[in-house]
Amino acid sequence: MPVSHVFDTYAKKAKGGIMHFDVVIDEQDPQKALECARKWLESVGHSDAVVTQETCYFCHSAEAPAELRKQIDEQGYAIYKLEGCPKD
Repeated sequence: MPVSHVFDTYAKKAKGGIMHFDVVIDEQDPQKALECARKWLESVGHSDAVVTQETCYFCHSAEAPAELRKQIDEQGYAIYKLEGCPKD
């Protein structure tokens, strides 16, 4: 299995509060991670949340668990929700 790269990400919600999540991708590419974070935020109704390169940064590399691997294979990235994220 390929090694994936984890980007620790914090997005500031427009109405206050922070969403903390990891963006997991197969490339160690900070710009792609930021684009994926923004794409995901838009998909969950938070397109007005603020996320920048300073708040979306490389953390570590590891083999992605099966659930995240499936997301990466299907959409090119996976999101691992940590704090303040919508429940689905």
